[in-house]
Amino acid sequence: MDVTHAFAHRPDSPEAADPRNFSIVLGGPLYQLLRRTHFTGDALELARRRILAIALFAWLPLAVLALVDGDALAGVAVPFLQDVEVHVRFLVAVPLLVGAELLVHMRIRPVAGEFLARGLVPDDSLERFRECLRAAFRLRNSVASEIAMLALIYGIGIPFVWRHFGAFDVATWYSRPTAHGPELTLAGYWYAYVSVPLFQFLLLRWYFRIFIWMWFLWQVSRIRLNLSAMHADLNAGLGFLGGTVYAFVPLLMAHGALLAGNVANRIFHLGGALVDAKYEIALFVAYLLVLVFIPLTVFAPQVADAKRRASREYGRLSQRYVRDFEVKWLPGGAPAAQSPLGQGDIQSLADLGNALATSRATHGVPITREAVLKLAIAALLPLSPLLLTVIPAEELAKRLLKLLL
Repeated sequence: MDVTHAFAHRPDSPEAADPRNFSIVLGGPLYQLLRRTHFTGDALELARRRILAIALFAWLPLAVLALVDGDALAGVAVPFLQDVEVHVRFLVAVPLLVGAELLVHMRIRPVAGEFLARGLVPDDSLERFRECLRAAFRLRNSVASEIAMLALIYGIGIPFVWRHFGAFDVATWYSRPTAHGPELTLAGYWYAYVSVPLFQFLLLRWYFRIFIWMWFLWQVSRIRLNLSAMHADLNAGLGFLGGTVYAFVPLLMAHGALLAGNVANRIFHLGGALVDAKYEIALFVAYLLVLVFIPLTVFAPQVADAKRRASREYGRLSQRYVRDFEVKWLPGGAPAAQSPLGQGDIQSLADLGNALATSRATHGVPITREAVLKLAIAALLPLSPLLLTVIPAEELAKRLLKLLL
Protein backbone atom coordinates (compact mmCIF):
# COMPACT_ATOMS: atom_id res chain seq x y z
CA MET A 1 0.00 0.00 0.00
CA ASP A 2 1.21 3.50 -0.82
CA VAL A 3 1.95 5.45 2.33
CA THR A 4 2.57 8.86 0.77
CA HIS A 5 -0.98 10.12 1.42
CA ALA A 6 -0.52 9.76 5.17
CA PHE A 7 2.20 12.40 5.08
CA ALA A 8 0.54 14.80 2.63
CA HIS A 9 0.97 17.71 5.05
CA ARG A 10 4.35 16.68 6.48
CA PRO A 11 7.05 17.46 3.91
CA ASP A 12 9.77 17.13 6.54
CA SER A 13 8.86 13.57 7.50
CA PRO A 14 11.36 10.78 6.72
CA GLU A 15 8.86 9.24 4.31
CA ALA A 16 8.96 12.39 2.16
CA ALA A 17 12.67 11.74 1.49
CA ASP A 18 12.21 8.03 0.81
CA PRO A 19 12.75 7.30 -2.92
CA ARG A 20 10.19 4.49 -2.71
CA ASN A 21 7.49 7.12 -2.09
CA PHE A 22 8.48 9.32 -5.02
CA SER A 23 5.50 10.29 -7.18
CA ILE A 24 4.52 13.40 -9.12
CA VAL A 25 0.80 12.54 -9.06
CA LEU A 26 -0.04 11.23 -5.56
CA GLY A 27 -0.81 14.51 -3.86
CA GLY A 28 -2.65 17.79 -3.88
CA PRO A 29 -6.13 18.81 -2.73
CA LEU A 30 -7.95 17.11 -5.62
CA TYR A 31 -6.21 13.82 -4.93
CA GLN A 32 -7.14 14.05 -1.26
CA LEU A 33 -10.76 14.87 -2.18
CA LEU A 34 -10.96 11.86 -4.51
CA ARG A 35 -9.56 9.64 -1.75
CA ARG A 36 -12.11 10.81 0.78
CA THR A 37 -14.97 10.33 -1.68
CA HIS A 38 -13.71 6.84 -2.59
CA PHE A 39 -12.95 7.63 -6.23
CA THR A 40 -9.31 6.65 -5.83
CA GLY A 41 -7.21 4.45 -3.60
CA ASP A 42 -3.91 5.24 -1.96
CA ALA A 43 -2.04 4.25 -5.14
CA LEU A 44 -4.58 5.40 -7.76
CA GLU A 45 -6.76 2.31 -7.67
CA LEU A 46 -10.38 2.57 -8.88
CA ALA A 47 -9.25 4.18 -12.13
CA ARG A 48 -12.33 3.16 -14.11
CA ARG A 49 -14.68 4.54 -11.46
CA ARG A 50 -12.75 7.80 -11.39
CA ILE A 51 -12.62 8.16 -15.18
CA LEU A 52 -16.31 7.43 -15.60
CA ALA A 53 -17.38 9.79 -12.81
CA ILE A 54 -15.30 12.76 -13.96
CA ALA A 55 -16.15 12.34 -17.65
CA LEU A 56 -19.89 12.04 -16.98
CA PHE A 57 -19.84 14.94 -14.51
CA ALA A 58 -18.51 17.14 -17.31
CA TRP A 59 -20.52 15.74 -20.25
CA LEU A 60 -23.85 14.31 -19.07
CA PRO A 61 -25.38 17.57 -17.69
CA LEU A 62 -24.59 19.20 -21.04
CA ALA A 63 -26.57 16.53 -22.91
CA VAL A 64 -29.53 16.82 -20.52
CA LEU A 65 -29.59 20.62 -20.51
CA ALA A 66 -29.18 20.78 -24.30
CA LEU A 67 -32.26 18.54 -24.59
CA VAL A 68 -34.14 20.85 -22.22
CA ASP A 69 -33.09 23.88 -24.29
CA GLY A 70 -34.10 22.09 -27.50
CA ASP A 71 -30.61 22.41 -28.99
CA ALA A 72 -29.48 18.81 -28.86
CA LEU A 73 -30.49 17.77 -32.39
CA ALA A 74 -31.35 20.91 -34.34
CA GLY A 75 -32.54 24.50 -34.06
CA VAL A 76 -29.09 26.13 -34.10
CA ALA A 77 -26.07 26.18 -36.41
CA VAL A 78 -24.17 23.79 -34.15
CA PRO A 79 -26.47 21.41 -32.19
CA PHE A 80 -25.04 19.54 -29.23
CA LEU A 81 -24.85 16.14 -30.94
CA GLN A 82 -23.00 17.65 -33.91
CA ASP A 83 -20.39 19.44 -31.78
CA VAL A 84 -17.50 17.03 -32.29
CA GLU A 85 -15.14 19.00 -30.11
CA VAL A 86 -17.25 18.81 -26.96
CA HIS A 87 -17.67 15.03 -27.22
CA VAL A 88 -13.99 14.44 -27.94
CA ARG A 89 -12.95 16.80 -25.16
CA PHE A 90 -15.01 15.16 -22.41
CA LEU A 91 -15.39 11.57 -23.59
CA VAL A 92 -11.87 11.04 -24.98
CA ALA A 93 -9.44 13.68 -23.72
CA VAL A 94 -10.68 13.81 -20.12
CA PRO A 95 -10.52 9.99 -19.66
CA LEU A 96 -7.00 10.04 -21.11
CA LEU A 97 -5.91 12.85 -18.76
CA VAL A 98 -7.32 11.05 -15.74
CA GLY A 99 -6.11 7.59 -16.77
CA ALA A 100 -2.61 8.91 -17.52
CA GLU A 101 -2.05 9.39 -13.79
CA LEU A 102 -1.75 5.67 -13.11
CA LEU A 103 0.73 5.05 -15.94
CA VAL A 104 2.88 8.04 -14.98
CA HIS A 105 2.86 6.98 -11.34
CA MET A 106 3.98 3.44 -12.22
CA ARG A 107 6.66 4.45 -14.75
CA ILE A 108 8.12 7.51 -13.00
CA ARG A 109 8.05 6.28 -9.41
CA PRO A 110 11.09 3.91 -9.59
CA VAL A 111 13.31 6.62 -11.11
CA ALA A 112 14.37 8.22 -7.82
CA GLY A 113 15.49 4.86 -6.45
CA GLU A 114 17.53 4.15 -9.60
CA PHE A 115 19.82 7.09 -8.90
CA LEU A 116 20.76 5.41 -5.63
CA ALA A 117 20.68 1.79 -6.80
CA ARG A 118 23.13 2.62 -9.60
CA GLY A 119 25.45 4.54 -7.29
CA LEU A 120 25.06 7.76 -9.25
CA VAL A 121 24.71 9.89 -6.10
CA PRO A 122 27.96 10.16 -4.07
CA ASP A 123 27.69 9.30 -0.39
CA ASP A 124 28.45 12.87 0.65
CA SER A 125 25.54 14.14 -1.47
CA LEU A 126 22.83 11.78 -0.20
CA GLU A 127 21.27 14.45 2.00
CA ARG A 128 21.11 16.87 -0.93
CA PHE A 129 19.37 14.15 -2.94
CA ARG A 130 16.85 13.63 -0.16
CA GLU A 131 16.18 17.37 -0.16
CA CYS A 132 15.42 17.12 -3.88
CA LEU A 133 12.77 14.53 -3.00
CA ARG A 134 11.34 16.76 -0.27
CA ALA A 135 11.17 19.73 -2.65
CA ALA A 136 9.23 17.66 -5.18
CA PHE A 137 6.98 16.42 -2.35
CA ARG A 138 6.22 19.98 -1.23
CA LEU A 139 5.37 21.12 -4.76
CA ARG A 140 3.19 18.10 -5.46
CA ASN A 141 1.14 18.59 -2.28
CA SER A 142 0.87 22.37 -2.62
CA VAL A 143 -2.61 23.71 -1.89
CA ALA A 144 -1.64 27.17 -3.12
CA SER A 145 -0.72 25.85 -6.57
CA GLU A 146 -4.15 24.33 -7.20
CA ILE A 147 -5.88 27.43 -5.87
CA ALA A 148 -3.74 29.51 -8.26
CA MET A 149 -4.82 27.25 -11.14
CA LEU A 150 -8.49 27.81 -10.33
CA ALA A 151 -7.92 31.56 -10.05
CA LEU A 152 -6.16 31.56 -13.43
CA ILE A 153 -8.97 29.56 -15.04
CA TYR A 154 -11.85 31.65 -13.72
CA GLY A 155 -9.93 34.93 -13.97
CA ILE A 156 -8.43 34.51 -17.46
CA GLY A 157 -9.20 31.11 -18.94
CA ILE A 158 -13.00 31.48 -19.14
CA PRO A 159 -13.65 35.22 -19.57
CA PHE A 160 -10.88 35.81 -22.11
CA VAL A 161 -9.28 32.69 -23.59
CA TRP A 162 -12.37 30.50 -23.99
CA ARG A 163 -14.83 33.27 -24.92
CA HIS A 164 -12.54 34.81 -27.55
CA PHE A 165 -10.72 31.75 -28.93
CA GLY A 166 -12.73 28.65 -27.99
CA ALA A 167 -16.34 29.64 -28.64
CA PHE A 168 -18.14 29.81 -31.99
CA ASP A 169 -19.42 33.15 -33.34
CA VAL A 170 -22.62 31.49 -34.58
CA ALA A 171 -25.69 30.21 -32.73
CA THR A 172 -24.78 27.01 -30.89
CA TRP A 173 -26.22 24.78 -28.22
CA TYR A 174 -24.29 26.75 -25.58
CA SER A 175 -24.59 30.39 -26.72
CA ARG A 176 -26.53 32.78 -28.92
CA PRO A 177 -24.98 35.86 -30.56
CA THR A 178 -26.71 39.10 -29.52
CA ALA A 179 -26.08 42.81 -29.96
CA HIS A 180 -24.41 42.84 -26.54
CA GLY A 181 -22.26 39.76 -27.16
CA PRO A 182 -22.80 36.01 -26.79
CA GLU A 183 -25.60 34.98 -24.46
CA LEU A 184 -25.20 31.62 -22.75
CA THR A 185 -27.94 29.01 -22.79
CA LEU A 186 -28.80 26.86 -19.77
CA ALA A 187 -26.39 24.20 -21.03
CA GLY A 188 -23.90 26.96 -21.80
CA TYR A 189 -23.67 28.01 -18.17
CA TRP A 190 -22.70 24.48 -17.10
CA TYR A 191 -20.31 24.27 -20.05
CA ALA A 192 -18.62 27.61 -19.36
CA TYR A 193 -18.45 27.48 -15.57
CA VAL A 194 -18.16 23.75 -14.78
CA SER A 195 -17.16 21.53 -17.72
CA VAL A 196 -14.58 23.75 -19.43
CA PRO A 197 -12.95 24.83 -16.12
CA LEU A 198 -12.76 21.18 -15.05
CA PHE A 199 -10.99 20.28 -18.28
CA GLN A 200 -8.66 23.28 -18.04
CA PHE A 201 -7.85 22.40 -14.44
CA LEU A 202 -6.94 18.82 -15.35
CA LEU A 203 -4.75 20.14 -18.16
CA LEU A 204 -3.01 22.78 -16.04
CA ARG A 205 -2.48 20.20 -13.33
CA TRP A 206 -0.59 18.04 -15.83
CA TYR A 207 1.60 20.96 -16.87
CA PHE A 208 2.34 21.55 -13.20
CA ARG A 209 3.26 17.90 -12.75
CA ILE A 210 5.67 18.05 -15.68
CA PHE A 211 7.16 21.13 -14.04
CA ILE A 212 7.61 19.13 -10.81
CA TRP A 213 9.28 16.34 -12.79
CA MET A 214 11.64 18.79 -14.47
CA TRP A 215 12.30 20.63 -11.21
CA PHE A 216 13.26 17.36 -9.50
CA LEU A 217 15.61 16.34 -12.31
CA TRP A 218 17.14 19.81 -12.45
CA GLN A 219 17.77 19.78 -8.70
CA VAL A 220 19.42 16.36 -9.00
CA SER A 221 21.51 17.60 -11.93
CA ARG A 222 23.07 20.19 -9.60
CA ILE A 223 24.60 17.32 -7.61
CA ARG A 224 27.96 16.15 -8.89
CA LEU A 225 26.88 12.67 -10.02
CA ASN A 226 29.07 9.64 -10.61
CA LEU A 227 28.68 9.61 -14.39
CA SER A 228 30.90 7.66 -16.76
CA ALA A 229 31.16 8.18 -20.50
CA MET A 230 32.25 4.52 -20.71
CA HIS A 231 28.78 3.27 -19.77
CA ALA A 232 27.29 0.89 -22.31
CA ASP A 233 23.95 2.75 -22.41
CA LEU A 234 25.74 5.58 -24.26
CA ASN A 235 24.18 8.07 -21.83
CA ALA A 236 26.87 8.04 -19.14
CA GLY A 237 24.68 5.83 -16.93
CA LEU A 238 21.49 7.89 -17.31
CA GLY A 239 19.95 5.75 -20.04
CA PHE A 240 17.19 4.57 -17.68
CA LEU A 241 15.66 8.05 -17.90
CA GLY A 242 14.94 7.62 -21.61
CA GLY A 243 12.10 5.19 -21.01
CA THR A 244 10.22 7.61 -18.77
CA VAL A 245 8.87 9.56 -21.76
CA TYR A 246 6.57 6.67 -22.71
CA ALA A 247 4.64 7.28 -19.49
CA PHE A 248 3.29 10.47 -21.07
CA VAL A 249 1.78 8.79 -24.15
CA PRO A 250 -1.84 9.15 -22.86
CA LEU A 251 -1.17 12.82 -22.16
CA LEU A 252 0.01 13.37 -25.74
CA MET A 253 -2.98 11.46 -27.08
CA ALA A 254 -5.30 13.67 -25.00
CA HIS A 255 -3.76 16.77 -26.58
CA GLY A 256 -4.06 15.18 -30.01
CA ALA A 257 -7.72 14.41 -29.37
CA LEU A 258 -8.33 17.99 -28.29
CA LEU A 259 -6.80 19.31 -31.51
CA ALA A 260 -8.68 16.70 -33.58
CA GLY A 261 -12.01 17.86 -32.11
CA ASN A 262 -11.21 21.49 -32.79
CA VAL A 263 -10.15 20.84 -36.40
CA ALA A 264 -13.18 18.58 -36.97
CA ASN A 265 -15.54 21.36 -35.89
CA ARG A 266 -13.86 23.78 -38.29
CA ILE A 267 -14.22 21.25 -41.12
CA PHE A 268 -17.84 20.32 -40.44
CA HIS A 269 -19.24 23.69 -39.37
CA LEU A 270 -17.01 26.42 -40.79
CA GLY A 271 -16.12 24.96 -44.19
CA GLY A 272 -12.46 24.35 -43.35
CA ALA A 273 -10.21 21.56 -44.59
CA LEU A 274 -7.66 19.32 -42.93
CA VAL A 275 -4.89 20.67 -45.13
CA ASP A 276 -5.55 24.16 -43.75
CA ALA A 277 -4.41 22.96 -40.33
CA LYS A 278 -1.18 21.25 -41.45
CA TYR A 279 1.16 23.89 -39.97
CA GLU A 280 -0.91 24.07 -36.80
CA ILE A 281 -0.69 20.29 -36.44
CA ALA A 282 3.07 20.29 -37.05
CA LEU A 283 3.64 23.04 -34.47
CA PHE A 284 1.35 21.28 -32.01
CA VAL A 285 3.27 18.00 -32.27
CA ALA A 286 6.59 19.84 -31.94
CA TYR A 287 5.29 21.60 -28.82
CA LEU A 288 4.22 18.30 -27.26
CA LEU A 289 7.56 16.65 -27.97
CA VAL A 290 9.43 19.56 -26.41
CA LEU A 291 7.10 19.44 -23.40
CA VAL A 292 7.88 15.76 -22.75
CA PHE A 293 11.56 15.64 -23.69
CA ILE A 294 12.86 18.90 -22.25
CA PRO A 295 13.12 17.59 -18.64
CA LEU A 296 15.69 15.04 -19.85
CA THR A 297 18.04 17.75 -21.12
CA VAL A 298 19.03 19.04 -17.68
CA PHE A 299 21.86 16.51 -17.34
CA ALA A 300 23.51 17.44 -20.67
CA PRO A 301 26.24 19.63 -19.08
CA GLN A 302 27.30 16.84 -16.70
CA VAL A 303 27.32 14.25 -19.48
CA ALA A 304 29.39 16.58 -21.68
CA ASP A 305 31.83 17.06 -18.80
CA ALA A 306 32.04 13.27 -18.32
CA LYS A 307 32.88 12.89 -22.03
CA ARG A 308 35.63 15.51 -21.83
CA ARG A 309 37.02 13.91 -18.69
CA ALA A 310 37.00 10.46 -20.30
CA SER A 311 38.68 11.82 -23.40
CA ARG A 312 41.53 13.28 -21.33
CA GLU A 313 42.02 10.37 -18.96
CA TYR A 314 41.66 7.57 -21.51
CA GLY A 315 43.74 9.59 -23.96
CA ARG A 316 46.63 9.59 -21.50
CA LEU A 317 46.17 5.90 -20.74
CA SER A 318 46.00 5.07 -24.45
CA GLN A 319 49.15 7.05 -25.18
CA ARG A 320 51.08 5.19 -22.53
CA TYR A 321 49.67 1.79 -23.50
CA VAL A 322 50.30 2.25 -27.21
CA ARG A 323 53.85 3.38 -26.58
CA ASP A 324 54.59 0.32 -24.44
CA PHE A 325 52.80 -1.94 -26.93
CA GLU A 326 54.90 -0.69 -29.84
CA VAL A 327 58.10 -1.15 -27.90
CA LYS A 328 57.17 -4.73 -27.05
CA TRP A 329 55.55 -6.00 -30.22
CA LEU A 330 56.59 -4.02 -33.25
CA PRO A 331 59.69 -5.18 -35.26
CA GLY A 332 62.72 -5.14 -33.12
CA GLY A 333 60.65 -5.42 -29.97
CA ALA A 334 59.59 -8.86 -28.69
CA PRO A 335 61.88 -11.86 -29.28
CA ALA A 336 61.24 -13.67 -32.58
CA ALA A 337 60.48 -16.89 -30.71
CA GLN A 338 57.58 -15.27 -28.84
CA SER A 339 54.37 -15.55 -30.88
CA PRO A 340 51.78 -12.76 -30.70
CA LEU A 341 49.00 -15.35 -30.97
CA GLY A 342 46.91 -15.62 -27.82
CA GLN A 343 48.56 -12.66 -26.17
CA GLY A 344 46.37 -10.49 -23.90
CA ASP A 345 48.19 -7.33 -24.94
CA ILE A 346 46.50 -7.25 -28.35
CA GLN A 347 43.04 -7.90 -26.87
CA SER A 348 43.60 -5.18 -24.28
CA LEU A 349 44.52 -2.75 -27.03
CA ALA A 350 41.26 -3.59 -28.83
CA ASP A 351 39.26 -3.21 -25.60
CA LEU A 352 40.84 0.18 -25.02
CA GLY A 353 39.83 1.25 -28.50
CA ASN A 354 36.25 0.09 -27.87
CA ALA A 355 36.13 2.07 -24.64
CA LEU A 356 37.22 5.22 -26.45
CA ALA A 357 34.62 4.60 -29.16
CA THR A 358 31.93 4.25 -26.49
CA SER A 359 33.02 7.53 -24.94
CA ARG A 360 32.83 9.37 -28.26
CA ALA A 361 29.41 7.86 -29.04
CA THR A 362 27.88 8.91 -25.70
CA HIS A 363 24.87 11.18 -26.18
CA GLY A 364 24.29 14.28 -24.10
CA VAL A 365 20.62 13.48 -23.57
CA PRO A 366 18.80 10.11 -23.21
CA ILE A 367 16.58 10.83 -26.21
CA THR A 368 16.37 8.40 -29.11
CA ARG A 369 14.98 8.78 -32.61
CA GLU A 370 12.69 5.84 -31.91
CA ALA A 371 11.17 7.55 -28.87
CA VAL A 372 10.60 10.79 -30.79
CA LEU A 373 8.90 8.90 -33.62
CA LYS A 374 6.67 6.84 -31.32
CA LEU A 375 5.54 9.84 -29.30
CA ALA A 376 4.85 11.86 -32.45
CA ILE A 377 2.68 8.99 -33.73
CA ALA A 378 0.83 8.88 -30.39
CA ALA A 379 0.08 12.60 -30.64
CA LEU A 380 -1.10 12.29 -34.26
CA LEU A 381 -3.16 9.14 -33.79
CA PRO A 382 -6.37 10.91 -32.66
CA LEU A 383 -6.18 13.03 -35.82
CA SER A 384 -6.13 10.00 -38.13
CA PRO A 385 -9.96 9.74 -38.53
CA LEU A 386 -9.89 13.20 -40.11
CA LEU A 387 -8.05 11.71 -43.08
CA LEU A 388 -11.47 10.48 -44.17
CA THR A 389 -12.40 14.11 -44.88
CA VAL A 390 -9.60 14.22 -47.48
CA ILE A 391 -9.34 10.66 -48.77
CA PRO A 392 -12.37 8.39 -49.28
CA ALA A 393 -12.47 5.42 -46.93
CA GLU A 394 -12.03 2.94 -49.77
CA GLU A 395 -8.98 4.72 -51.15
CA LEU A 396 -7.49 5.08 -47.66
CA ALA A 397 -7.95 1.33 -47.03
CA LYS A 398 -6.19 0.52 -50.32
CA ARG A 399 -3.23 2.71 -49.42
CA LEU A 400 -2.92 1.14 -45.99
CA LEU A 401 -3.03 -2.35 -47.48
CA LYS A 402 -0.25 -1.42 -49.90
CA LEU A 403 1.89 -0.24 -47.01
CA LEU A 404 1.24 -3.40 -45.00
CA LEU A 405 1.49 -5.91 -47.84
